[in-house]
Amino acid sequence: MPSKTRPYSEFLLERLANPEVAMHYLNAALEESPEDFLKAFGKVAQASLSNKMAKGDGVQGETLCRSLSEQGNPTFATLSNVLATLGLGISITLKDADRIPIKVGDEKGVAEEASV
Repeated sequence: MPSKTRPYSEFLLERLANPEVAMHYLNAALEESPEDFLKAFGKVAQASLSNKMAKGDGVQGETLCRSLSEQGNPTFATLSNVLATLGLGISITLKDADRIPIKVGDEKGVAEEASV
């Protein structure tokens, strides 16, 4: 009886074509290290390339492969284009979960403390 298994890499690329899965995958890798993020980004880009970029959306396949190679150095534009293709974007968040007090002016121009 033939086996009904398939390579994990094939399964992973199929799953990473889902924007929500890709988002969690990239965030988890980013928490580990920049190197892990770049490897994960390469896999997300590969999934994106096979699904949408072949249609000419944003980054060309050859450029993408070159920038994600061991010697490559993906640019911010490459990162943005790949993420946009999947409907994802980049955001900056606070590392500390506590709210940071900031000074804001009231109607009279007097500063008072407020939390963001």
